[in-house]
Amino acid sequence: MNATNQLAVTRLEDYRPPDYDICSTDLRFEIGDGETVVTNRMRLERRGSSGELVLDGQEVELLSVSVDDRELGSNEYRLDSDSLTLIGLADECQVTVVTKIRPEQNTALEGLYKSSGMYCTQCEAEGFRKITYYQDRPDVLSVFTTTIIADSRYPVLLSNGNLTADERLDDGRNKVTWSDPFPKPSYLFALVAGDLALLEDTFVTASGRPVTLKIYSEPHNIDQCEYAMEALKRSMRWDEEAFGREYDLDTFMIVAVDDFNMGAMENKGLNIFNTSCVLATPETATDQSYLRVEAVVAHEYFHNWSGNRVTCRDWFQLSLKEGFTVFRDAEFSGDMNSRTVKRIGDVNLLRSVQFAEDAGPLAHPVRPASYIEISNFYTPTVYEKGAEVVRMVHTIVGAAAFRRGSDLYFERYDGQAVTTEDFLAAMTEASGADLSQFQRWYDQAGTPSLHVTSRTADGTLTLSITQSCPATPGQPEKAPFHIPIGIGLLDDQGVSLVDSTLSCESDSELEIRGDTALLHLKSEFSEVRFADLPEQVEVSFLRGFTAPVKVDFDRSNDSLSFLATWDSDGFSAWDALQTMLVGEIEQLGVSATVTEGVVDLYEALLDQALANTSATAEENFLLAAKLAIPDENYLFEQVDQVDVDQICSARDRLRNTLGCRLADKWRTLLEANDLESAYAPDSLSMSRRALKNCALGYLVEDLDSETLSALLKGLYEKADNLTDRRAILISAVNIESDSELSRELLRDFYDRGQDQALVINQWFAVQSTGRYCNSKTLDMLLEHPAFTLENPNKVRSVLSLFATHNPRNFHAIDGGGYELIADNVIELNGINPQMAASLAKPLTRWRRYAGERRLLMRNTLGRISTVDKLSSDVYEIVTKSLV
Repeated sequence: MNATNQLAVTRLEDYRPPDYDICSTDLRFEIGDGETVVTNRMRLERRGSSGELVLDGQEVELLSVSVDDRELGSNEYRLDSDSLTLIGLADECQVTVVTKIRPEQNTALEGLYKSSGMYCTQCEAEGFRKITYYQDRPDVLSVFTTTIIADSRYPVLLSNGNLTADERLDDGRNKVTWSDPFPKPSYLFALVAGDLALLEDTFVTASGRPVTLKIYSEPHNIDQCEYAMEALKRSMRWDEEAFGREYDLDTFMIVAVDDFNMGAMENKGLNIFNTSCVLATPETATDQSYLRVEAVVAHEYFHNWSGNRVTCRDWFQLSLKEGFTVFRDAEFSGDMNSRTVKRIGDVNLLRSVQFAEDAGPLAHPVRPASYIEISNFYTPTVYEKGAEVVRMVHTIVGAAAFRRGSDLYFERYDGQAVTTEDFLAAMTEASGADLSQFQRWYDQAGTPSLHVTSRTADGTLTLSITQSCPATPGQPEKAPFHIPIGIGLLDDQGVSLVDSTLSCESDSELEIRGDTALLHLKSEFSEVRFADLPEQVEVSFLRGFTAPVKVDFDRSNDSLSFLATWDSDGFSAWDALQTMLVGEIEQLGVSATVTEGVVDLYEALLDQALANTSATAEENFLLAAKLAIPDENYLFEQVDQVDVDQICSARDRLRNTLGCRLADKWRTLLEANDLESAYAPDSLSMSRRALKNCALGYLVEDLDSETLSALLKGLYEKADNLTDRRAILISAVNIESDSELSRELLRDFYDRGQDQALVINQWFAVQSTGRYCNSKTLDMLLEHPAFTLENPNKVRSVLSLFATHNPRNFHAIDGGGYELIADNVIELNGINPQMAASLAKPLTRWRRYAGERRLLMRNTLGRISTVDKLSSDVYEIVTKSLV
């Protein structure tokens, strides 16, 4: 290893409150060519016993430091590469720090940097220290006033809060001042300077107060912002109605930025967005992109309360704001579109990605105990599993009590930095529920497993449930979790047997909620008994996915098929089919033929769909989700040792059999959902496109090349939107290697979108995830003029998607996929450490893979670990994975 093995570890147990409060922060930015001078004037009050003030700072040049307007000599402070320390300060004083920074050279995209001609910031988690010296921690809240001075090339100058001054200086430069009346930590600071176009609207709050809404982007993108504006207004109204949260400033602003490490950032009053999360038109965004824009706009807006007005005490509490807000945006998306399919999508992500993280060397609790680099903990565990933890609280206490608890939480802790214990305390007080054991969900890593058996005798069904959780790094033993388990019972006609008259008992707490029995499993083992039941009963287990757990419940294909067809809980119906398909793919590892029962079930589902000529969006979305075969990442998480070739081959055979055996029905489904009307991003139209393109994916399995070419060309020429065009292109690219048809459609797709970065990202993504894209193909994409390692969206569309969504080629047995990713991790390490660390993560799961691949992946990680000057981001990921 190199010198980076001396990097400091930050631990939750070592948390100490800051010694000083920063009551006010007055910032002045003078933006010039090649350098920006930042003057930071802070009014301080001592709160601890020490008179020593440590200010964080990295990659900044100190010009001067003053205390109460007296400039200090170099012998009156300590300066190193990470901090500025002032000694012997009074209980109250004013400290002024002047620094110089070079945004144009900032390729890491943290702090202040330049992107496509505009200056912008990203300060979460620890980017503010790359702007000036400061107590850069979330529990230091200050009232900010920001003055920005720049020349006429940057007429739009923005920061947090309300605009209080705007003038033209004698030298022709522009000068503006923004004041934010709400105290905030430094990670929520934002600044933008550029020549930007504006889309403006107005929202009237529930109390009748008008709020000006502004979305800024580069001029050529402004016509793609209207959908985001409408999504913003829907989000604001929903948050008032669902959570009683009203916006608090005069203006709410969004700025779209091409170069951005994250999806978006909730800076108070000035959200900065990756363009992929705000721009949308039929020609530049797919249906999934539209849904993502709506969800991310909502997520960042909801942070105004769950994250900004009430923030986290330290970065270990990150899920306090992120998990809660992901839960809130999921509820919003469910209300706006299909609640069932939103739930299915969230569970798919958990099982494919978060469960994998829980099972790997980087497993950590929702509230981690330690870190080297906090940017490595913006993970599915903190976000998605964190949201599931909040959802379980909602399930346990009920909707009404949860609303009372959230109201209490916001009111009690407004303007404060708090912990997960504070959140649970508010929920406990509002509901009366005992959530003391529930805290383990925040503190223990790993995915719990439920082993379930059932037996029936004399009209009584007994379910025996055992919970366990495997060892994870640093946590060899786990105490039992409080797990809410939704259970449904169906008779042979699919009618629910659960209601208030059901005779049931358990050694655990059990309550009836509508057509679901909710069991509170708190011990390692529990039994629940349902009496006076008919002879045939099917168990719908873990309805709605009431807890993020794995379930081992042996059921026959007949039972699973029945539930997939008749269960009124849409998630459970989908889950039953997924379980059946996972078993089918497992048996195809040793059998050459697909089970007839699987084909029969698909045929029955298709017949039901074709007979329903007035299906709702909910019904269409659910059917499309059911018909989709689990992807490879989902399947990999169902086995202890991954045999890539066997799983991919079995999945291919299942897909081919269903496509060929049911070809006529797939064609009919495609034709029935081939819309004649112009594109519209409404739920019903989206759901019908989802069915059409699902049918197309199966139908291509049965067609000869000439017929297939004619079909795809005809559909492509007719398509008036990117959703359909992309689906057709995927079929062309995946059906045959480097065919004349795929080359023709790839050229046309590129030509249509060559001036739109987001379309070109889709063009890259279709190829990097393609069946025939190997490391040599990827090399050609990396050399394409439209690709650059300095743009995170390009890195994600080519390299990240190849490593995470093209398993048969990333895991090529010659190791070429691993080596290519490692080469780019090493190169990115010096450009953008956050992106480099993210790109390295697929290699960290080497223990899960069988045979030679395991050694190849481990050796590739070892090569990365020997690189000189490895960033803390990459170092932490790689070294933890090699232990």
